[in-house]
Amino acid sequence: MTTTDDRTAQLTEQRFARMRPRSGQRLPKIDTRGLPPGPHWPAIVQSAALMRLRHSFVPWLHRRYGDVFTIHLIPEGRPLVLFTRPEHAREIFAGDPEFFHAGKGNGILGPVMGEHSLLLQDGAEHQRARKLLMPAFNGAALRSYEGLVAEVARAEVDRWRDGEEFRALQRMNALTLEVILRVVFGVTDEARLAALRPRVTATVEISPAILLGWGWPRLQRFGPWKRTVENQRELDRLIYAEIAERRTAPDLAQRTDVLSRLIRTPGDAEHEPLRDEELRDQLVTLLLAGHETTASALAWALHEIGRDPGQRRRALAAADAGDADGDAWLEAVLKESMRLHPIIPMVVRTLMRPTTVGGWDLPAGVTVAPSILLSHAREENFPQAGAFRPERFVGQNPAPNTWIPFGGGVRRCIGAGFSLMEGVAVLREVLTSYDVEAVGDDEPQVRNITSVPRHGSRVRVTRR
Repeated sequence: MTTTDDRTAQLTEQRFARMRPRSGQRLPKIDTRGLPPGPHWPAIVQSAALMRLRHSFVPWLHRRYGDVFTIHLIPEGRPLVLFTRPEHAREIFAGDPEFFHAGKGNGILGPVMGEHSLLLQDGAEHQRARKLLMPAFNGAALRSYEGLVAEVARAEVDRWRDGEEFRALQRMNALTLEVILRVVFGVTDEARLAALRPRVTATVEISPAILLGWGWPRLQRFGPWKRTVENQRELDRLIYAEIAERRTAPDLAQRTDVLSRLIRTPGDAEHEPLRDEELRDQLVTLLLAGHETTASALAWALHEIGRDPGQRRRALAAADAGDADGDAWLEAVLKESMRLHPIIPMVVRTLMRPTTVGGWDLPAGVTVAPSILLSHAREENFPQAGAFRPERFVGQNPAPNTWIPFGGGVRRCIGAGFSLMEGVAVLREVLTSYDVEAVGDDEPQVRNITSVPRHGSRVRVTRR
């Protein structure tokens, strides 16, 4: 007799087998003649440099090779062409989604996110998933989430002590995790929250080596790779159990969390409602895309306003105002933090047919990517690019395709509005209760596919 746990375990193992890098046929060979210039080092060295040292490696490549350059990555030296100018980003974002595939470029995340993930799907499948998910992230839905986000933030801030020093990243990670579990997953039972928290944290806090290890199944018998697989199995068990119970919840129709909204979303003449496997993959995608990214942006925001008395006074006044103008300034603080300290380095698309981008004729199979790191640092895009100036985002928007933390085009991040709403609500709760002072300097460090403050953005808080 097959139990629910057995069925869940089967689904997990099937996902691992289907989504494992290099598990399919050998990739078609790409003619690399005529590609933009780039280093001739072994692909594994270039891959390691991009994964571990991107904040120095990518600017060095830009200085050495110019506005368009090629990196060769494992497996098999696959070419990645990085573009740095806004007109290049516009071409890529406007590219036909049938031929500019984002899902293949995100394939390294496949074993964790699953084949139904919005980040991994392309073409008609992506359009269907996005259509089903959009109602959970429209304006009305965001307004309904804001009160709960503020409540979660207030509970976190109430645990702080006057004069305390801590790593802002650690506290913001705990806070945004709680938001994901309560607002997105809709979990309120403390026992379930306690079971989910360490599993989610272990999913997020992994090194790039663990991601690369998915391509070598033998590694999964050892050390951190074994622990990662075991953690995924247990997280899946918890998520599938939550989905099963939610489907039969007597108050399902009244619930406002994202999972409940997705379960209630009807299908149409062409598509059925979301199945359990699809729900699981979308929940994990929202978790990974919206947890550490928002936490890092908030940690950098507190660091930047905490190291400049003028910025701190302006932010405190905006939080106290509690009105539209005050929220606009806090949102500008958050956006400028995302600009100055990019969390994700690039936006990837894999070409499914030969295409000309930025004047370069590129063969099918090449991955093209506007560089977020370089776009946000260009003086032509942002004068005094190294300075923290939130006023860039007040009453005006940057030039198109220059500020791209959420990507662009039809693949722009579906959770962008949620992230900004959450960030403003958190900053408002923090700054109405505490003054914040940065303790020491900080710099970016790569963790999994994201970048975080190396020293955790240490701050000292003083009760107001």
